[in-house]
Amino acid sequence: MPTMGKKYTFTLDENDGGQLLDGLSIRAESWEKTADYLRDGCMPEGEIFIIEECSELSEADEIADRYRSIIKQIKSQMEERA
Repeated sequence: MPTMGKKYTFTLDENDGGQLLDGLSIRAESWEKTADYLRDGCMPEGEIFIIEECSELSEADEIADRYRSIIKQIKSQMEERA
């Protein structure tokens, strides 16, 4: 994982926060499916997705993990303010 750099604070209403989480989840799933493809060498039956461009399996796993980490942080902050 990259080292912590600058921190930013964003203010969004609840609906926009949900939209942000939806978009991040879609990106995480795409990288997870790419990692699965690179690991197993086959596409899930009946499922269509675009394989993300990366150089190796570990890169896909790291990017997917990073998206999941961001999602977890945002959800935690949203719950604190609920």
